[in-house]
Amino acid sequence: MSNDNPNYPYTLEIAPCVKPSGHYGWAIRRHGKLLERSDRPYHSENSARERGEAALERQIRASRDR
Repeated sequence: MSNDNPNYPYTLEIAPCVKPSGHYGWAIRRHGKLLERSDRPYHSENSARERGEAALERQIRASRDR
């Protein structure tokens, strides 16, 4: 296993939105399956990443508590 993704099996994807253009969204996947995604567009890639990272931390914490 490589250290490319320290959160394996989770991945965080940041992508531009189709509508409204110029905005970004995030998605969290576990082993490639969608777990959670943003329900709103963010004005910048950075703000989408910050919110996505916070959601990813919640997912990781929840999986450890099981």
